[in-house]
Amino acid sequence: MDAKLIQFVETIVYVITGMIAFGVGFSIIRKVTPFSIRKEIEEDQNIALGIIIGCVILGLAIIIAAAISG
Repeated sequence: MDAKLIQFVETIVYVITGMIAFGVGFSIIRKVTPFSIRKEIEEDQNIALGIIIGCVILGLAIIIAAAISG
């Protein structure tokens, strides 16, 4: 096979693996919190919670990227 095709397939596999890991991590966060994150951010306009959730998302993304890249 062509080296670029192999690289493309590996990239797709890593993207899918990373998205699944990210989804599992975020669903764990949603289950652990005692309140509705969606309601707090959208309806109650809780900016602090939005910043915290954004930081958690960035942290998960950094951890997943480090795990995938080795």
